[in-house]
Amino acid sequence: MKSAVETLNPTRVRLTVEVPFEELKPSLDAAYKKINQQVTVKGFRQGKIPARVIDQRFGRGAVLEEAVNDALPKFYTEAVNEGELNVLGQPDVDITELKDGELLAFTAEVDIRPALEIPDYSGIEVEVDAVEVSDEDVTKSVEQLRERFATTSPVERAAQDGDVLTLNLEAKVDGEVLEDGVAEGVTYTVGSGELLDGIDEAVTGVEAGGSATFTSELKGGSAEGKEAEVKVEVTEVKSRELPELDDDFAQLASEFDTFEELQADSRKRLEQMKKYDQATQAQEKVLDELLKLVEVPMPEKLLADEIETRKHNLVNHQLGQMGLDLAKYLEIQGKSEEEFDAETKEQAEKGIKTQFILDELVNKEKLNVSQEELTEHLMRRAQSSGMSPDQFAQAVVEGGQVPMLVGEVARGKALAVVVEAATVKDSNGEVIELDDEDETAETVEAAEAEAEGAEEKPEA
Repeated sequence: MKSAVETLNPTRVRLTVEVPFEELKPSLDAAYKKINQQVTVKGFRQGKIPARVIDQRFGRGAVLEEAVNDALPKFYTEAVNEGELNVLGQPDVDITELKDGELLAFTAEVDIRPALEIPDYSGIEVEVDAVEVSDEDVTKSVEQLRERFATTSPVERAAQDGDVLTLNLEAKVDGEVLEDGVAEGVTYTVGSGELLDGIDEAVTGVEAGGSATFTSELKGGSAEGKEAEVKVEVTEVKSRELPELDDDFAQLASEFDTFEELQADSRKRLEQMKKYDQATQAQEKVLDELLKLVEVPMPEKLLADEIETRKHNLVNHQLGQMGLDLAKYLEIQGKSEEEFDAETKEQAEKGIKTQFILDELVNKEKLNVSQEELTEHLMRRAQSSGMSPDQFAQAVVEGGQVPMLVGEVARGKALAVVVEAATVKDSNGEVIELDDEDETAETVEAAEAEAEGAEEKPEA
């Protein structure tokens, strides 16, 4: 076999391949064997039909077509390896010559990873929010915990803000009760802003057994977006009682004996959360600066495929689960289709660039992934997917996704190298030290948004 590589542009090549006919023999033999198992000829046992009879009855062309389709992936892969190409996606294959007994010739156009020059990135400098926890932040955190331990008890008085009510609802549009406009035994907290606009004003001042009517725009159901007349009956009024913020509350709601200890722990937790947010912010900003430093030629076909994949996943998975189509989603988001397409393209380009640049850094810095690092990453991914580590690991292995996970860890390590070399200051001018590779791995995953180029078998 002979092959030659022609560079069409920085991200696409054309392979020209010539295969002597004798190298097709294994595939020809396999083609005759396959056809033998699929057809019957009177006078011959199945599987024992001579090649000349198959040629006469079904045509030599059918055999050649089967043999070529079987052989193409092998010869294409050999040509890719010979040319030391890092290909992306599926090639466009064209058989240019097929002379029985003499020669098979074909071309294959395919995207390749562009050669990148990574400049000195040690001069990157970014600013992030300072870690500051105010007394107000601590108070808000404790209040949220206090809300979880609130108790309710029935009261014989009119409903007021903060009460928990049991309601029956009936919605009419144009005087007709909607089939899906009736609900009974609905629990609602006055002032929560949930359910329907206007309901808080309607139920405030109403006692158990009383009712009120108001108009509101329906937020869902068969008459979504229409004005409806809503009748609301209050069947029960309960007052919410919050526990006193004292040592008894601390012992009820936590492992601490005193309220002061609970407050101190809340402050510590908030600081940890803000440090994590600060680290994530730093990594995202460093990555953005790194992307600005490197010129990345964009493979057009890979980009088009990535844009299409993102749209497909959004429409058929995310929106489908919410019962929305793209038009309704864009209406909710307040975006035009042109704006959506532009944003999707921008996100896809960023994902592809991130992967290319960090993969190049993995090679440049000679970064390796240990079994321990892979296992830790797998555990995090399993947790975020809602699966057990064993279930997730089995799915990864069966789906052939282990190399993908290794790549995610390696790219996380590459970004960690850049973050470590960069200067990160907070809004107070203080230099921040960051060294959490777990967090950088998550930042990489978010930026890539699963933009993966994959080598696939060609089809004639």
